[in-house]
Amino acid sequence: MIDKPLAYRMRPRLLADVLGQKKIKAFLNNLLENKALVSMIFYGPPGTGKTTLAQAFANSFDAYSVRLNAVLDNKSQMQQAFDEAIRFNPSIVIIDEIHRLDKAKQDLLLPHLENGDFYLIGCTTANPLISLNPAIRSRTRLLESVPLSKEDVLEGLHRAVKSKEGLSDSRTFDEDALFYLASISSGDLRFAYNQLEAIALSFSKSHRITLDDVKEIAIAPNYLTDKDEDEHYDTVSGLQKSIRGSDVDAAIYYLAKLLKGGDLEGLIRRLLVTAYEDVGLGNPQAVDRCYTACLVAREVGLPEAMIPLAFAVCDLALSPKSRASCEAIHMASDLIDSSPSHVRSYLRLKTTGIPKEEQYDYGNPEIWSHLVYLPEGLEGTHFFHGWGNGKYERALMEQYQRLCSLAKVTSVSEARKIVEEERRKGKNEKTGVR
Repeated sequence: MIDKPLAYRMRPRLLADVLGQKKIKAFLNNLLENKALVSMIFYGPPGTGKTTLAQAFANSFDAYSVRLNAVLDNKSQMQQAFDEAIRFNPSIVIIDEIHRLDKAKQDLLLPHLENGDFYLIGCTTANPLISLNPAIRSRTRLLESVPLSKEDVLEGLHRAVKSKEGLSDSRTFDEDALFYLASISSGDLRFAYNQLEAIALSFSKSHRITLDDVKEIAIAPNYLTDKDEDEHYDTVSGLQKSIRGSDVDAAIYYLAKLLKGGDLEGLIRRLLVTAYEDVGLGNPQAVDRCYTACLVAREVGLPEAMIPLAFAVCDLALSPKSRASCEAIHMASDLIDSSPSHVRSYLRLKTTGIPKEEQYDYGNPEIWSHLVYLPEGLEGTHFFHGWGNGKYERALMEQYQRLCSLAKVTSVSEARKIVEEERRKGKNEKTGVR
């Protein structure tokens, strides 16, 4: 009988055996100590142990668990698993690729979450703030799974060499050979285990496996990194800053480096944010083109996805830049934190208690631009400060300045008087009356 893959055999059964993930494990250990459960979403790059962590926690809690895949399992299979979980208390439903749940499956899941029939642990490589249904997201605790450190991966390799479930000391490795495997794994323990197994099967039990042996057999690095576990995030930062600084050559270099890692979804998320944050109103058409390129990249997948993404990166890097909209929303958000205010009476949804002449006039668009819309005490506050780096934004700035120059009042009836006076003056000018 053929053994299951090494990565499968080495999966830890209990939370205490899980490598890395100190922040998540601290939270989960608190749950174990307090004998409490909450629904959670584990998100992070591939190979960081999200599903393993979920199953190990369920085992440590001694909770009944059932595992599903949002892509592979159909609606009836999910319903059967939910019915099964309901029969046990406590029970945990683990759903891999949870961001891929379609509407029908989401509709199936949500009532159970609302009723507390079972607890959910969803696992995804996508950012849940972007990819996950808000109704599911609001009912779960979001926990980020990060790439393991080289030291964690190295410890995992040592375990695999010695463990009865692993190689059971049937092969001997030089320390620098294992360290090299840990270095090229980019925090992905599954990748490291797969490489270790392939190398072990390439030599007899009597052969001592050296660094040169590993370099000869190991496939290309899982991710081009020669520093530490922060390299991925440093490279993402380098990509965005290069686009912002209009250095197209550096941006293309960092794009290529990130593509070697294979995290297509993460890269797409960062490009879309960069497009709106750093190019924005400076070239809205480039922002739209970036979105289209990202759709195409998802459609064709890697490695061909590099072509539309390279198009988008070049376009963004060489475009006029404007962070005006990004800066505006941050300024407004900070002000709300420091001094929250109420909506003016004539802007409220319900008009109870407001005289008819002071109610918002939907049928008189000429008065709209004469009303004050900011809350009391914030009149004249400006969040938008255009950069003027592109034709489109310069046109918006001209419109903004024109609107700011209009007479503003805090009364609908007063706004009507202004409009009536403007009409009277305009009529007199046409007829020559003074």
